[in-house]
Amino acid sequence: MKKNGHFSAVGRTSGISAVTYRPTPGRPPGLEVLDLPGLAAGADERKRPLTEPARPAFHLVVAVHGGRLECAVDFTSYVLGAGDWLWVWPGQVFQLPAGHGGGDATVLVFPTGFPGSATDALIRDGEYLPNRLVRPDPAQQTSLIRLLDALREEHQALSGLSLEAHIETQRGLLSVILIRLAHLAEPRREAHSSGTEPFQRFHQAVEEGFGRTHRVEDYAAQLGYSARTLTRATRAALGCGAKRFIDERVLLEAKRLLIHTALPPATISERVGFTYPTVFSAFFRQHTGMTPTEFRAQTSP
Repeated sequence: MKKNGHFSAVGRTSGISAVTYRPTPGRPPGLEVLDLPGLAAGADERKRPLTEPARPAFHLVVAVHGGRLECAVDFTSYVLGAGDWLWVWPGQVFQLPAGHGGGDATVLVFPTGFPGSATDALIRDGEYLPNRLVRPDPAQQTSLIRLLDALREEHQALSGLSLEAHIETQRGLLSVILIRLAHLAEPRREAHSSGTEPFQRFHQAVEEGFGRTHRVEDYAAQLGYSARTLTRATRAALGCGAKRFIDERVLLEAKRLLIHTALPPATISERVGFTYPTVFSAFFRQHTGMTPTEFRAQTSP
């Protein structure tokens, strides 16, 4: 992207437009603070309007100030109003089905590494938050808006501090906002052990390899752990075994491709790691009660 920074189409090998993060030329990298027209301008430059599904490789935090905004994240549709916050994780399929004209919002765009080590565990664990839509009460909203206003002001005031201090101030303000949003999304949430090295390495390996293998033993051999160690680490992090974690990732990708692309089920089967479409169909039916074709028919608009 040339004007507003963070949009750059990197191909459609998955059937869903992938979008990388790029900083706005002339600005320090790490964070973009945009309004909805600015977000739309970036999408238009890459010839992929916000009305079409895309898969950003960065975080988006949408804070709605007024009006009405329709959003879709993976398989969930939201109608956002004033005071609503929505946190979209990298890799999720994001779409504004009705465009951006009905809402007034601020959008924070940042790669996973930007908030810094203080919030690394929060960012990792946040991927498993059950609720990405946050509706703060009036006191909570007042605090969040003060932080957002301070972050917006700091983002605009490039000459007010040294470059290092400017980036660190943005990082600190963003971290506080994210900590508060995560707490509001799941107030009773205890710290997970998903930061342990075996699970983090397994998670990354599955993300990169689920299109090739679904066997825990293959990932264990690749990473130098036993299958039992990976199962224990996954259960400690998420409460499920390693095999279920792999299957759920495969199922998630299959659903994304069935809903957001016109790829035939046989092609999707190959992309999510099945040699035979009949095996994929049986797997999908076992987990959803429907064949891929039936699922697509039921979820199509």
